[in-house]
Formats: sequence, C-alpha cells, structure tokens
Amino acid sequence: MKWVAGIVAAATLGFGLAACGDDESDTQADVTENAAGNTDTATDAGGKLRLEKVGDFNQPVFVAQQPGSEDLYVVEKEGAVQRVGADGSASTALDIGGEVSSESEQGLLSIAFDPEQGSNLVYAYYTDLDGNQNVVEYTLTEDGSFDPASRREVLKMDDFASNHNGGLLMFGPDDLLYIGTGDGGIADDPERNGQDLDSLLGKILRIDPHQAGGRPYTPEGAPSLAGQGAPEVYSYGLRNPWRFSFDRETDALVIGDVGQSSLEEIDYVPAGQGAGANFGWSAFEGDERFNEDQEAADHVPPVFAYGRESGCSVTGGYVVRDPGLPALEGRYLYGDFCEGDLRSFVPGPGKASGDESVGLDVPSLSSFAEDNQGRIYATSLEGPVFRVVQ
Repeated sequence: MKWVAGIVAAATLGFGLAACGDDESDTQADVTENAAGNTDTATDAGGKLRLEKVGDFNQPVFVAQQPGSEDLYVVEKEGAVQRVGADGSASTALDIGGEVSSESEQGLLSIAFDPEQGSNLVYAYYTDLDGNQNVVEYTLTEDGSFDPASRREVLKMDDFASNHNGGLLMFGPDDLLYIGTGDGGIADDPERNGQDLDSLLGKILRIDPHQAGGRPYTPEGAPSLAGQGAPEVYSYGLRNPWRFSFDRETDALVIGDVGQSSLEEIDYVPAGQGAGANFGWSAFEGDERFNEDQEAADHVPPVFAYGRESGCSVTGGYVVRDPGLPALEGRYLYGDFCEGDLRSFVPGPGKASGDESVGLDVPSLSSFAEDNQGRIYATSLEGPVFRVVQ
C-alpha cells in the first residue's frame, strides 16, 4: 500500500481505513489541558509519554512557527494555513485552495518562516493546477496572516505525475532554504531523475530565496558536484524525501525517503556532509539493487530501513532535543503513514541502533514538526494535530 493509496482511502472512506494498522489500539485515554485551558483527549502510552491534542484541522500535513512567536501555523493539504494562537484562538492565515491541486499526494505541503528575528517573510510549497511544484514567498501582515498581494515566485519545477512530490521547505543551520523534491512520480523512476544532476527532481535543493529575478538562487559555497548539474542541487539520489530535518544540536541531516515496493529508508549524514551526497535511488532501493541501468557507486546507504510488512510509507521526523521529553533525548522519532506507530532509534553515521516503539499511535501519520523551543508535533491526515509531551 502506497502513501497515495492511503490518502485515497482516507478521502473516500472518511479516513476510517486510512491506516494499514488498527486505529483502535489498546491505549488508555487521558484528559489533558492544552495551552488554551481546554480539555482534550490525549493518548497515554501506559508510561510518561503522551499526545496532547492541539486541535482538529482539514487534512493537516505540517506545523510551523515564526521565530519569536508562540503562534502555530497548521498547513492543510487542500490549500489553507490556520494560525493557532497561544490562547487557543484560531484564524485562517492563508487560503489558496483555488490555486492548488490536491489530488493524490499533491497539495499545499509545507511552509517555512524566514529565520531572521523580526523578518516578516514566509515561504510555501504547493502543487499548482497544472501539476507543477512551486515555491513562493509571502509577506506576513500585522495580524499574522499572509498577504496574498505580496506573492512572489521563487522557484517553479515542472512535474509529470501526481505522486512523489516531496514538498518540505526548511531553513537549515546556515539560514538557507532547503527543499525536498520527489523523483516525479508513477513508479520505478521512469525518467531516471534520481541520478540526473540536471533535474531538480529526486533531490534536496539548497537556495537563497531572498534573491530576486531569474534563477540566481544558489548561494556561494553550494556544492559544485564537480561542476555538473543544476546549481540548486544539494543532495541527490532520492525517491520521495517527504520529510527531512536537521538535528538542532549537531546540524546532522536526517531524511525519511519513501520506498518503492520493498523498503522504507532513513538516511543520515553528519553536519555539512549532505553537500553533494548521493543516496542511491534509483540504482538502489534502500541497500538493495534496483534499476540496473543506473550507477551509484559511491552512494550513502541508509542508516535504517524496514520492509513493507511494517508499513507502507515512512514519515520522517526529528532528533528530539526538547528538554521536556527526556525519555527521547537524542533519539530520532519517526513513524509510518499506514501503521501510525511512533518509533525511535539512536541515529548516527553507519547504522542506527535501538529501534523501538515509543508506545504512541497517530493514525494516517502525515508529518512531524518542531517548534522554536524544540517541542515535537505529529499530524494526522484524519484531522488531529498533537504535541508529544511527557
């Protein structure tokens, strides 16, 4: 079962059959107060970790926070962004549903706030009505909404299918904008984009979004890849890096790359070593040979992989650095869209260790997110957004 199949099931069946596993797991229900003082049901793992409900939304796929603010911005797949104040109040900050194709894995897939303190710029990644991928810039107004008149196109990428869109925007430790893109879709990397350095698909891109005009978005010091390929390319050999993150303590890059039919993989490289890194697709799926006509002799193998008997689509997360989550300190938290079981392991170059369930379940797990303080959130395509607490 692919991630797209889960979305179709969710949309068609009212989300009831979206996850491959049993959504009604044997967990206890506690009542936990959120920031607004309202009571919400939280899922208790039988220990100290639990899920505190932030609210219910329309197919949420990401959560972001502006530097210096306590407001949360929840991204909805069909094209809206909801702002949730520290007091629990909610308002629509952006609605571009009329410009967004949300079929299959398409949609408004993430936003990222400029990390400079006091900046009022925010960036969005979405699929337009022609099926192409767009990165655009907006200016925030005083009330925290996005000014639609300020829209500026930063990057546009032609695409040929409705799946494998990537979709994550994230400012890195160098304050540059990193963009995850899928290989274009269908199956088997039909256009061989993963290993094609001239294609922006199947990559992690790195740009300076502040420059205007043309295509001068690559910063000084971007990897030259021996002078080959598109200058935006930072890492390549990826199938669908739906979610990736930087360890806020070590700056290591960790990527959850959705597999083809056999393996889901998580890639890890220490700080700075993602520059020019080849993660192998489609010469390899995980650590297994895939397309024989593709070569990736010096690729970086995954530090962790699991088979389809354990899920269908990896949802990459974060190395936890939240002081309020000592049980997960330094562990990489991740999950699977079809299973919903939140798991963690100790990351590092080579191979991960100590993979185990944390005892929490989020059905139709669409994403993780991290706020300014390092607190961790999990979103369900069925509607709820949770914060992981202890």
